[in-house]
Amino acid sequence: MSNKLEYKDLLDAGVHFGHLTRKWDPRMAPYIFMERNGIHIIDLNKTLNCLEEASSAIKNIVRSGRKVMFVATKKQAKEIVAKEADRLNMPFVTERWLGGMLTNFATMRKSLKKLASIEKLEKEEAYKNLAKRERLMKSREKAKLERILGGITDLTRLPAALFIVDIKREHIAVAEAQKLNIPVFALVDTNSDPNQADFPIPGNDDAFKSIEVITNYIGKAIEEGLQERRKDKEERELEKAEQEKIAADKAAAAPAETAAPAEEKKEEA
Repeated sequence: MSNKLEYKDLLDAGVHFGHLTRKWDPRMAPYIFMERNGIHIIDLNKTLNCLEEASSAIKNIVRSGRKVMFVATKKQAKEIVAKEADRLNMPFVTERWLGGMLTNFATMRKSLKKLASIEKLEKEEAYKNLAKRERLMKSREKAKLERILGGITDLTRLPAALFIVDIKREHIAVAEAQKLNIPVFALVDTNSDPNQADFPIPGNDDAFKSIEVITNYIGKAIEEGLQERRKDKEERELEKAEQEKIAADKAAAAPAETAAPAEEKKEEA
C-alpha cells in the first residue's frame, strides 16, 4: 500500500501505551511486548502487521461498493472519527449507540424517515402556519434525531463492516455485528478481548494521537478502495462502449455485404 506507516509514527503517537497491568485481559498477551512501570507496552510490530491485514481487507470491502460504519462514542475519539467518516462519505455513530441500530434496522429506518419528513415539512408553507408550540416540539424532535442519527442519514442498508474504537465500551455494537455476521475492525487496548474483533488492531484506544493515527490509516485504505472502485467502473464503461462500437460497426457493415452479391448478379445478367 502507498499508505505506509512506520514503527516510529506509532511510537510518536503513543500507540504502544497499554493500560495498567492489573487491568489487563490475558487474551491480549500475544500482543504485549513487556511491562514498564506497572503499564503494559504493546508490541508495535504486531500492530503494524494487524494494520496491514485490516487495511487490505477493508479496502476490498469498499471496492465492492459497500459501506463501513465508524463507531466511537468516547470523548477523545468522537471528533476524529466523525471527521474521517464524513470525508469518506461513510456512516458513523459518535453519540450514544442505540440498541438495535443494526439488529433492528427496519425500526432505525423509520426514525430516519421521520427525520427526513420533519426536514421536508420545515421547507413547506404549512410549517409557518403551525402553532408556535408545535413548531418548537418539531424542532426539538429534529435536534434529538439529528444528534443520534446524524451520521447515518444516508444509510439505506446494513453496513458491510464496522470500524470501532474501544470494543469494551462499544460492546453492544460489537454484539449486534456478531449476530449479523458483520466483520468488526477495531482498535483494541490491553484491557480488551481481541477475539471480539475479526480484525483486531492492538493499540492505545485512549490517547487522541493514537486514535488519530490509526483512524486516518484505516481512512486512507478506505479512500484507496473508493478510488479503485471508480477506476473499475470507468474501465467497465470503456469496455462496454468499445463492445457497443464493434457491434454497431458490424451491423453497419452487414447490409453492405448482403447487397454486394445482388449487384454482381445484375452485372452477369
